[in-house]
Amino acid sequence: MQGKLFDTNVLLWFLAGDKRLSPEARQSIENPFVKKYVSIASAWEVAIKISLGKLELEGGTEAFWRIFTEGGFEGLPVSIEAVRIVQTLPFHHKDPFDRILIATAMELGLEIVTSDEGFAKYR
Repeated sequence: MQGKLFDTNVLLWFLAGDKRLSPEARQSIENPFVKKYVSIASAWEVAIKISLGKLELEGGTEAFWRIFTEGGFEGLPVSIEAVRIVQTLPFHHKDPFDRILIATAMELGLEIVTSDEGFAKYR
């Protein structure tokens, strides 16, 4: 499988029109020829941030998921293989959502689009 898996913060910055989103990330999202993926783990992270009051998103997780899946992204589940990979990852990164995204990308051979430099410590 080839394509790009997008980190949650990149997706949220895209939705918000945030200037922290790099031109390369924006181009990947907007390019109709790029195979794009969004993980259910990102929707889960959004749900937690909303419930903690750290994020306001009109329509909540349903809107988040709908915007991306209707916008050409393929939704990815969290597989048992990705969970197995998580248990073998070194602790360069401690965020559980980022770790499952890294594992999913490793499992499926996807490039991760992120602003988090910690992701580069993984192959």
